[in-house]
Amino acid sequence: MTSEEGPRNDRKAVVMKQYYVYMMASYNQVLYIGMTSDLQRRVYQHKTKAHPDSFAARYNVNRLVYFETFNDVQDAITREKQIKAWRREKKLALLETENPHWKDLSLEWEGEGLNE
Repeated sequence: MTSEEGPRNDRKAVVMKQYYVYMMASYNQVLYIGMTSDLQRRVYQHKTKAHPDSFAARYNVNRLVYFETFNDVQDAITREKQIKAWRREKKLALLETENPHWKDLSLEWEGEGLNE
């Protein structure tokens, strides 16, 4: 290709990785705060108790009730640590501002095999 032909169009699109800080809950309102780069996979792991000896599995924490999205992993880690350090009342206020009925947000992900 010569310079008169213009720029090359075969460059691959830059895909920005996303990171998620999320809150899972049990029906007894036990909370779990986590961070991941693959929210659907991580929620599936919680729902299927892929790690049977984990806190989330022991307390049946299997409903995605809140999440935030970040483009920078350090921002996500900082936010996860911030929320984990909060008292339960503040965590509940954050959750209930966005999701007052504690609806399982993963139920909206059709065709993902999460809710079988």
